[in-house]
Order: sequence, then C-alpha cells, then structure tokens
Amino acid sequence: MSQTIGNRIRFLRESKGWLQEDLAEKIGLGREALSGIENNRRQVKAEELSLLADFLDVSADQLLGRCPLPKVDLEKPKQEHSQAGGMRISVPAKNVEKFREVLLYILNKVGARPSIGETVLYKLIYFVDFDFYEKYEEQLIGATYMKNTYGPTPVEFRSIVNEMIDAGEIEQVKSKYFKKEQKKYLPHREARLEELSAREVKLIDEVIDRLADKNATQISEYSHGDVPWLVTEDQGIIDYETVFYRTAQYSVRRSQDEG
Repeated sequence: MSQTIGNRIRFLRESKGWLQEDLAEKIGLGREALSGIENNRRQVKAEELSLLADFLDVSADQLLGRCPLPKVDLEKPKQEHSQAGGMRISVPAKNVEKFREVLLYILNKVGARPSIGETVLYKLIYFVDFDFYEKYEEQLIGATYMKNTYGPTPVEFRSIVNEMIDAGEIEQVKSKYFKKEQKKYLPHREARLEELSAREVKLIDEVIDRLADKNATQISEYSHGDVPWLVTEDQGIIDYETVFYRTAQYSVRRSQDEG
C-alpha cells in the first residue's frame, strides 16, 4: 500500500524521536493541525511543506512521494544503489563502530557546551570525515552525507544514535538555546581510544579546536562555503573526491603544506 504524505511525515518525525508537539513547535503550527496532516484530514500548505522538509532533513519531493526516502542498513557490506523501494545505504560494522567512538569522543570533549546540539554535531562529524580524507586520502568514519538546507547531514546518524541510546551509551535530552529548542546528547561512557589511531584523534581535536565554538547558525553557514557542499545538488550525496577542490580557507592539506 502506498504511503500518504501524512504517513511519511509521521515516519520521519518518529525516526527523529520527536513528539507531535516537538515538530509542531519547530514549524510554528498547532499540534492539532499537525495531527490532522499526519492523519490525512488536513492538506499541507506550500510554506508548511518547505518547513517540514527542512526540519525532517528531506526534500519536498521526498515528502510528496515523488522521490524515495533514504533507507539505512547497519552492519552489512557497504553498497549504495537504487531500487524500486528507494535508495539504500548499507554500512559495514567497522564504520558503525568508528562512528560511535568518534561521536562519543566529541561528546565527552565538548558535548556539554550550550551550543553543541544535533546540528553542530552533524557538521563536526562531516568536517572530521572530509578533513581526514583530504589530508590522508583515506576514510576515517566514511559516513554518507546528504546536502540539506542547513548543511551536510550524515545519513547514518539517526540509525546509529538510536542503537547507542538503546545500548545506554548516550542519552538524548532537550534544551533551550537562545529560546530555540535544541536536541543534545549526553555520553554515558568514554570513547574507546584503542579504536582510534593517534592521527585520527589529532585530526578530531583539530576540528574541535577550529569549529566547536560556533553555534548551529554559524557552523551551518560555514559549511555552505565548502566546495563539496557547493557542488552537490540539493538532497544529493556529497562525493568525498570533491574535497580535493577546496579553497584555501577550507583546505587542511594546503595549510599543512604551508606549515
């Protein structure tokens, strides 16, 4: 049976762990109005569709069912291909483990700062991955990043974080940052440093030192100037190879050569 736009909105909202009240507040809509949309009793207005797509990290076409939603499978051989059911991204176990440890390392170092919510985490992880690839021509996490309105979004984030919450490794909490709702994550264990090499830890520290003082708006705007994001079409998957065309402002290889 084909899904309606209401079904898709509910699925995406629940996959983020949000209540109807949470999403309704983000888009400036009453809970009853959102309930009406999800239960197909109310049509979505054009301006609401745009806001819903932005906050749910998908395109308007995906919400409308014109394009399939991304699917994420963990702990399987990595493949990326399109099927009738939509794009499926399979993630090897080693990448999942590396993602966990990098996220925990970042959270233990700066996660308690008021500005470090989910949006900032997305960008820190992106720059860790792409800086490492530019510098060493190897993948650190090797996550898959989609170009969304607010910058690069790691597609695997939701699935891996939900597993970590279930395992008691992290806790999701809600807070306010300058009157805006913010989703934060609290670590319940230290990162296993034996899973990270010395040069990986060094690069993560460099990204934290350079970017962790930025808030969500500042780091999103900063990510919009990076060539990999600039050359990718909206809702497209960002190609790691584009990192080698970075400008001097973003290039970590050039700064290393100059040093």
